[in-house]
Amino acid sequence: MSLSSYRMHRIYLAATMNYGLGSDDPEEFAYYNKIRKEMDDMKKEPVKKGIPLINWDTPKGIDK
Repeated sequence: MSLSSYRMHRIYLAATMNYGLGSDDPEEFAYYNKIRKEMDDMKKEPVKKGIPLINWDTPKGIDK
């Protein structure tokens, strides 16, 4: 049996807000762990900020 969209949303909210699942259903528990793993992986990746300055060509009359 697959999870309904309502149940998936409830599990997603519980996982993102760091709440416990409160269910013994293995399918719900697997989905909860999947969301938590994705969140942990995102925290490990560095966030790239700013504007990359690669391939910026300024016209010749502007910088004078």
